[in-house]
Amino acid sequence: MEIEPKIKFPEDILFHEVGGEAVILNLESGKYYGLDELGTRMWALLSEYGAIEPVVNALLAEYEVEEEQLRSDLLKLINDLSSHGLLQFDPA
Repeated sequence: MEIEPKIKFPEDILFHEVGGEAVILNLESGKYYGLDELGTRMWALLSEYGAIEPVVNALLAEYEVEEEQLRSDLLKLINDLSSHGLLQFDPA
């Protein structure tokens, strides 16, 4: 069984939700990143669980979506956030 890395958010990130959508500010780079309603929900669950599988399970319970599509969308968001320095992986 492969151990999933823990997902964490850097301390120099500000997150603000407005009307179901979110704006994230990377204080180090000064860049903003916006999330739609689903992206905001994914962010909230990632910060709550810190791992992909519980997030997938929670979203499957909340939304009518194929698991393959959900995983693809979630991994795309994770990769985008990571590439902008808004999310990190802790191998421990």
